[in-house]
Amino acid sequence: MSKFSRFMKDNKIERKNEMYAPTKSLLGEDGSPLAWEFRHITSKENEELREDNTMEVPVAGRPGMFRSRVRSARYIQAMIVKSVVVPDLYDEQLQDSYGVTDPGDLLLAMVDDPGEYNALAAWVQKFQGFDVSFADKVEEVKN
Repeated sequence: MSKFSRFMKDNKIERKNEMYAPTKSLLGEDGSPLAWEFRHITSKENEELREDNTMEVPVAGRPGMFRSRVRSARYIQAMIVKSVVVPDLYDEQLQDSYGVTDPGDLLLAMVDDPGEYNALAAWVQKFQGFDVSFADKVEEVKN
């Protein structure tokens, strides 16, 4: 047995999908909120999402100097979209029913209550392994 055998992929614990009902405005036949299915994203997927939602901004008072800034609302929205298994936010028929053509816009149309959306964002971040919400970390860095 190799000294690395415990680190082999076969020994890695599989992370299971989970269900969460993000809005009270979509109800099942029994009248209870519809649960959506969410999957864990990989570290690589998360890095791609963060990179896609990062921009360079000028540093005040320092001409020609720039710093990276994560567009946190877009990053979190992209993380939620990437996490959702059911409903399929990329389904054209579902998008058409809400009059949108983008999975992120569909998410916002389906969970259109700001309080519910914020609760969903917090739940997804915790589900993805973040102890503190990304928005809280951004605020912490600002102070």
